[in-house]
Amino acid sequence: MSAADEGRSIGRLVSDATGELSGLMRDEMELAKARLKHDVQQAGAGGGALAAGGVVAIFSLPPFAMALGYWLHAWWNVPLAIAFLITAGVFLLVAGILALVGRALLRRNSPKQDLTASIKESAAVLSHAKPHPRGDAPALPPASANGGGSHRAVVER
Repeated sequence: MSAADEGRSIGRLVSDATGELSGLMRDEMELAKARLKHDVQQAGAGGGALAAGGVVAIFSLPPFAMALGYWLHAWWNVPLAIAFLITAGVFLLVAGILALVGRALLRRNSPKQDLTASIKESAAVLSHAKPHPRGDAPALPPASANGGGSHRAVVER
């Protein structure tokens, strides 16, 4: 036994180990919560970018489409119908770029698999944990036949 363990009963050692195991599991859950909160915030940013792209595409399309169509018709002598088709293509291109940016943000911040793996690994290790016998611990004396005496064995070094 180490110097810190001397004088501590087996019950106390088991109690300490149980407390530390409980603390480890609480810490693991707090870490999982923090990671999940961060991932949700990042996903919100990606969703916000997608929503902004949709709003811009919808509300700005009519006035800018008309202005660009008439500009193409007036300055380049493009037939009015073709000018409006070119304008629609430009706005669809902008909306597509915004959608790709939003999708990339959402994919980059998808829920992490390493968090789930970490929790499963911790649970597997803890479920198979067995106490390791200490080579330097002295053996306990046999119990008395009459059942009397102290219930604690005194070990002298």
